[in-house]
Amino acid sequence: MRISSKVAAAGFGAVTLAAMAVAQDRPESILPPGFGEPAARPAARPSATPTAAAARPGAAPTPPAQRGAVLPGDPAGAVVQPLAAPTSGPSPGPTPGATPSPIDPRLLARYEMPVYARRSIASVGLSRDMPADAFGAADGGFIETLMRRTPAPLPSRWLSMLLRRTLAAELDTPAGLNGADYAAERAWLLLRMGESVVARGVVERVDNRDYTPKLYQVAMNAMLATGDPGGLCPLAEAGLRATGEVGWVFAQPICAGLTGQGEAARAQFQAARRRRLAGGIDVLLAEKAMGAGGQGRRAVTIEWDGVDRLTPWRFGLANATGVAIPETMFATTGAQVRYWQALSPMLSPAARLPLVEAAAAQGVMSSAALVDLYGMVAADDDAPSAAAAAAQDLGTAYAGRTADARLGALRDLWGADPGYGRLVLTAHAAARQPVRADLAEADRIVAALLSAGHDRTAARWAQAVKTGGDGWAMIALTDPDSTTRFGEGDVQGYAGSGDAARKRQLFLAGLAGLGRIAPDQAQRAAESLGVPLGAVTNWTRALDRAVRADEPGTVVLLSAVGMNAADWRAVSPVTLYRIVAALRGVGLDGEARMIAAEALARG
Repeated sequence: MRISSKVAAAGFGAVTLAAMAVAQDRPESILPPGFGEPAARPAARPSATPTAAAARPGAAPTPPAQRGAVLPGDPAGAVVQPLAAPTSGPSPGPTPGATPSPIDPRLLARYEMPVYARRSIASVGLSRDMPADAFGAADGGFIETLMRRTPAPLPSRWLSMLLRRTLAAELDTPAGLNGADYAAERAWLLLRMGESVVARGVVERVDNRDYTPKLYQVAMNAMLATGDPGGLCPLAEAGLRATGEVGWVFAQPICAGLTGQGEAARAQFQAARRRRLAGGIDVLLAEKAMGAGGQGRRAVTIEWDGVDRLTPWRFGLANATGVAIPETMFATTGAQVRYWQALSPMLSPAARLPLVEAAAAQGVMSSAALVDLYGMVAADDDAPSAAAAAAQDLGTAYAGRTADARLGALRDLWGADPGYGRLVLTAHAAARQPVRADLAEADRIVAALLSAGHDRTAARWAQAVKTGGDGWAMIALTDPDSTTRFGEGDVQGYAGSGDAARKRQLFLAGLAGLGRIAPDQAQRAAESLGVPLGAVTNWTRALDRAVRADEPGTVVLLSAVGMNAADWRAVSPVTLYRIVAALRGVGLDGEARMIAAEALARG
């Protein structure tokens, strides 16, 4: 299945950001609505053909394009058909007379990328956070299918961060996959998770000479998600030749304008307009981006009236050119777009505050990054009063003269019912609180500490929290030095806050997955609570196989696939048990403990 479906008469609008929330099995083109048929597709690159795949180890054929894109989960079950394109006029193709004849890429490559500087696509990634063989001998097609079927964003902050580390790691390309296509699949999942910056980093770890049509398409998504149309410039000509997507036609005048080639930019842009490739806000945004290099002849006014949805093209070019996106537009998108925006340096720190706490709760931003942003707000004399007050409270929570002053600031920041993002924000400030018995906020302090992974600091509160409360249960799950074995009575004695019956189920699942309760005790507690810990499905069998083969990457992906829920309330105790046990089985004990505690804090 192709990473981009070419919908008739909608070359720039084959998918909206709202569709990203439901089209989990297939990345789609992100070009705006209103565009005509794509440019004539050139012959497929050798790496994308069956013949080349047979001759080149690790290469795989690119699936054929489809004429319609039926999105799984779409309530209407309809083919995505954005605004209709003009029905007449010449079909798009190379812009005549706008650019010189291209140089043979093979000749150019000898000068652009010397042999010693070239990178192999046998192993692609940004870090060494996972072993290179994290997927072991797993079939490439199986890994690709798991990535496409992973629901994103995930409900768990800790599993999201673990999945990001896995996808960003320098990993060996599995058998049966082309390395560039493999990078594209990983970057696409990262984009759906909201990890725009990391997704772009993965894309850019592949040399231009190795790009495939799939990677060109995901690269355009990544550059737009980070609000950087200039990132398209090294790829624009080859991207058009490889994919025929209309977006690359308009990328060329944008890039010419950004590099000071005013005459060429205007010629290319007018030629594209004459061929009636698009209209409306999409062309106006492209013209505005083209003029950002100082080559525009007139001001371009952007109006959102009548615009039915926010696409990545519109999101990226609007962010890049300082055009405010109306709040109503975000109602047409998936949650990941808010995370893209939270990471966008084009917005002021105060404007990002409503977004960054949600991004931190998702794992897209760290506690430290969140605190840094509040620090910038505190230093901004023009910041809105509410944002400035929160920043001042955070400063007091860190540096108040007395423990009571710091605790009072934490209370103000938390309010009656703080979101998980606010706990992440205050995690390091909570670590400055001295341990005190009978403190009403003790459970909340423990939850805040564990939201950022301060397990040993949280364990210091073991004698101060109330037995049977949330703080006690979370410490029981996360204390890295504990040798205590819990029993059925401990599970039944846990009340916690909220739905006590569900909390007991989740507590049991965490204890059993971590091996902190004897098997016979776990079985009796499971029977009394109605939790079928021994249930076997195809998913649990796949997890067990991956654990036996010691494949942490496969376990992480399977865990993400299994956590198929909109939020923690829909994650079953059995799913939690299986995920925690599998992660522990491949040496990811710390993450397993944090996920178990997060279930109690958010479930």
